[in-house]
Amino acid sequence: MANSKRQLFLKRRLRVRNKLRKMNRGRVRLSVHRSNKNISVQLIDDVQGRTLAAASSLEKDLGIVGKNNVEAATKVGAAIAERAKAAGVEECYFDRGGFLFHGGIKALADAAREGGLKF
Repeated sequence: MANSKRQLFLKRRLRVRNKLRKMNRGRVRLSVHRSNKNISVQLIDDVQGRTLAAASSLEKDLGIVGKNNVEAATKVGAAIAERAKAAGVEECYFDRGGFLFHGGIKALADAAREGGLKF
């Protein structure tokens, strides 16, 4: 029986997360979640089990009108980079989950890098 799209997504997500877990040297994780309408990102400290900073396209102050597109992802990436600096984070691992690295995910990563995050 062939794998469904959901099963393939879950396999990809576990593969990415396990690779990050092996490489983790005390750095925080930049975790991305994308839905059909919105995109959100969190800086997570896995050692302490805390979220250090977060940004989402649902936030009114970013000026995004609930769209999951490259423009919205770019604004969210810039916002998380700014909030990471405020939290004292400069380096992190990029956890794209099971999402492919193109489109909005790539735009978010590029904007976060331009904002000063290193991953």
